[in-house]
Amino acid sequence: MKIKDYADRDMLAINVANQLAGELEAALLHDETVALAVPGGTTPGPVFDVLCAADLEWDRVRVLPTDERCVPANHERSNERLIRDRLLTNRASVAQYVPLYVPGTNPDAALPEIESLIAPILPLSVLVLGMGEDMHTASLFPGMDGLEAALDSHAPTLAVARTEVQPEPRITLSAPVLDGALSKHLIIFGAAKRESLERAMSLPPEEAPIAAVTSGLTVHWAE
Repeated sequence: MKIKDYADRDMLAINVANQLAGELEAALLHDETVALAVPGGTTPGPVFDVLCAADLEWDRVRVLPTDERCVPANHERSNERLIRDRLLTNRASVAQYVPLYVPGTNPDAALPEIESLIAPILPLSVLVLGMGEDMHTASLFPGMDGLEAALDSHAPTLAVARTEVQPEPRITLSAPVLDGALSKHLIIFGAAKRESLERAMSLPPEEAPIAAVTSGLTVHWAE
């Protein structure tokens, strides 16, 4: 794991977007299609605003969320909504979106169908992650039911995440899928998250899920 510090968040957004574009362009040289997995939340938005204008063969890029809340795509808490609004626009509007949640379906029952869409595009070419101060990443939360199974090296592609602090269930890529990405990036802001990441390095993934994906990870940090 290596950490890159930036003078401010604007500089981080520009530099990370350029790096992601370069990695996608390189991957497209030897693969017919490539997969880019990205988080929701507010942190990656400025990166998406720059990346969407990159001069790439976006029609060969498959974009999917690292995790998704089980809410309609137009819901304010939907990661798909953020990704469509901020990333799948401009030149990137022709990229194909691969959803993790099908509205109106039971998340557990829908997993096989969703896995069938994701399996052909694995391994992920480029992965962007976020992290909470509780050291969760994607929707792998400390103490959640099923976390141990989702961390296992033989875990299925997807897991359903349910916690007492989240208002709805979520569908998340499992730790092996995240860790198996060919290029991995984590974007965090502020001293508290920097301290959480440093603390995670001395904890097992069951207590700090981000620790399951730090091999070869590039961390981008700004205050």
